Amino acid sequence: MLIVGAGLSGLGLGMALKRSGHHHFTILEKADDIGGVWRDNTYPGAACDIPAHLYSYSFEPHNWTQRYAGQREILDYLRGCADKHGLDEHLRLGTEVRRADFDEGAGRWRVRTGTGEILEADVLVPACGQLNQPFYPDIPGADRFTGKSFHSARWDHSYDLRGRRVAVIGTGASAIQIVPQVAAQAAHLTVFQRSAPYIVPRWDRAYRRRSAGVGRLAGKAARLGWWLFNESAVPGLTRRWPISRLTSYGCAAQLERQVHDPSVRERLTPQDEVGCKRIGISSDYYPTFNRPHVELVTDTISEITEHGVRTGRGAEHRVDAIIYATGFCATNFLASLRITGRGRRVLSDTWRDGARAHLGMTVPGFPNMFLLYGPHTNVGAGSVVYMVESQIRYIIDALRLIRRGRRRHLEVRPETEASFTAEMRRRLSGTVWATCRNWYRGTNEHVTTNWPGQTTEYRRRTRRVNLAHYQPGG
Repeated sequence: MLIVGAGLSGLGLGMALKRSGHHHFTILEKADDIGGVWRDNTYPGAACDIPAHLYSYSFEPHNWTQRYAGQREILDYLRGCADKHGLDEHLRLGTEVRRADFDEGAGRWRVRTGTGEILEADVLVPACGQLNQPFYPDIPGADRFTGKSFHSARWDHSYDLRGRRVAVIGTGASAIQIVPQVAAQAAHLTVFQRSAPYIVPRWDRAYRRRSAGVGRLAGKAARLGWWLFNESAVPGLTRRWPISRLTSYGCAAQLERQVHDPSVRERLTPQDEVGCKRIGISSDYYPTFNRPHVELVTDTISEITEHGVRTGRGAEHRVDAIIYATGFCATNFLASLRITGRGRRVLSDTWRDGARAHLGMTVPGFPNMFLLYGPHTNVGAGSVVYMVESQIRYIIDALRLIRRGRRRHLEVRPETEASFTAEMRRRLSGTVWATCRNWYRGTNEHVTTNWPGQTTEYRRRTRRVNLAHYQPGG
């Protein structure tokens, strides 16, 4: 087996393989370290907005230092898990995968790396995730800017923000963490907002150090509690139950309490339906706009000039640095990797009208290929780790069937995938995510990233492989 990507998903599968007795696999990672988004996102204030006990492997509890763990602690946790499970012998770092082709004669996958090396495997698992390609907005003149510019996921730590005039473009989850940190250093900060996010208080807390046994017990209790809380919140997003109004009232109350200027408060008031974009978690973002050197701009950006940012009304905001906190190309699944299946079918062509896969994992025409964190496996409330572990269980069961000779190849039936995709589109069309412009929706306007129900439903549907969903005689 070849696994592409050593982030949370790829590492989790590697650990599960070893725990179930499978040792013939390799994890290919283009970077020189493991960790995925927690390796790449090192901006000031980077932390998880999901409680740490829920955002961790169920089989690897951890004595976290605080409820919302920071980037460094999460990365150290992943490194510790990889080391404990002996993944070093399976890792090939600094190995970029350029393409993967299914050899119909040999019945195996051939993977070509950036150095031209060819690797073969009977099973291919792309575990590249949804948040690995930074999104840069198409703003005229961006290449003319003579100052410093970088994306939040490619933070330039060599650049000193102290005393600088800085622009932050974007007000999503990363920006909410970045803005208070930059404001504490910059001489002047201008935040360019396209739409105001909903923000709820960050009820963070430090955890006492406990013994290993007590820590594991407390961690399991905390994990269960947060899981139940998030499961109860899902209907507010998928069925738009009135529970979402409570969130709206909470956001409005925090905004009223924390922002002094009524005109700024009005511009920070969300206009979309609550939940249509990811709800931010912060207790220090709103107060930042009370600082005299912080400016909120809601006018549309028309261009980047040599010395700053110009809005549609003609005003030029001169800055020394531009930080793009503009998120990721979440719906461009596997865009950097050319994958060819049976009959020379190219995956990017198959997905021209949007990514689609049965249960977010298997695609017709691509035998023995299983995606991790593929389309329709993201969650609007809760932890994606729970979803990833469900997929891992499914893949382990598929390997069992292959190893026992029940199938040489598992290739999902076209009608099975088509039925699943039709179900997803029907159910997601009624969710809050379909009501506004967001990163959940692809170029075809369908929501392609999110799961339309509770995580318990996904766990049930992926509990084991149903051979009726796959081509016979594979």
